[in-house]
Amino acid sequence: MQTNPHYTSLVAVGDSFTEGMSDLLPDGSYRGWADLLAARMAARTPGFRYANLAVRGKLIKQIVDEQVDVAAAMNADVVTLVGGLNDTLRPKCDMVRVRDLLTEAVEKLAPSCRQLVLMRSPGRNGPVLERFRPRMEELFACVDELAAKHGALVIDLYGVPVLADQRMWDVDRLHPTAEGHRRIAEAVWQGLGYEPESEWRTPLEAAVLPGWLARRVADARFAKQHLVPWIGRRLTGRSSGDGRPPKRPELAPWELRD
Repeated sequence: MQTNPHYTSLVAVGDSFTEGMSDLLPDGSYRGWADLLAARMAARTPGFRYANLAVRGKLIKQIVDEQVDVAAAMNADVVTLVGGLNDTLRPKCDMVRVRDLLTEAVEKLAPSCRQLVLMRSPGRNGPVLERFRPRMEELFACVDELAAKHGALVIDLYGVPVLADQRMWDVDRLHPTAEGHRRIAEAVWQGLGYEPESEWRTPLEAAVLPGWLARRVADARFAKQHLVPWIGRRLTGRSSGDGRPPKRPELAPWELRD
C-alpha cells in the first residue's frame, strides 16, 4: 500500500450500502461513505472525477449485468465493489452462483483500474446477523481469495465492535447511520494510503439501554415500516431499486454536481 497516493478518479459499484442509504441529506437524497470518500479525494486533486453506479436492492447478478462493464469501461484509478449481501439475506441463496458472479465482477474490474477495493462489510448485532452469518462469512472468504489473486485491497469492517453497535444502524436495521457512513469512509480513506483524519474504530460512549417497553415499541415500528414491506417485495419478486437509475452514472468532475 502506498502512502499519500495520487488518485484522480473513483467509481463505486454496488447496492444500497454504496448508494448511501440511510445517510439522508436535507434535499431527500442520500450521501453515504462513497460520496464522503470522493469529496475528500477531490479536495486533494483538482479535476477529480467520480461516478457512483450503485442502486439499492441490487443482487450480485444485477450488479454484474448493469454496472460492472460500465465501470470497467471508465478506466478509473480506483473502483470500489461491494455486493452479494442482498443475496445472502434471501430465504434461498445459491452461494456457488454468488461466488461465481463475484469472481466474474472482480476479473473484469481488476484489470481496468489502478486499485480495486473490496470489502468485508459490517453487520449489526442482532438475530438477523446471527441467522445469516454463515453465508456472509462464506462471501467474505471469497472476497479474501479474490483479493489475494487479483491484488485488490480489502477493507475489513466485519467484526469491528463499534460498527456492530446498534446505534450505528438506522431504524431499518439494514443501513448505517450518517456516523456509520462517516467511519466507513475513513476506513477506506486510510486503506488507500491517505493520512488518517480520525480513528474510525473508536467505540461510542456508554449509553443507557432502553427499557423493555421501549424496545417492544421500536420492534413494532420496525416491523410495520420496514420488515413487512421488505417481505412483501421478496414475495412478489420486486426490489426497492426497480427502475431507479444510479445517482452519478457518469465519471464526471465532483464539483460539477456537488
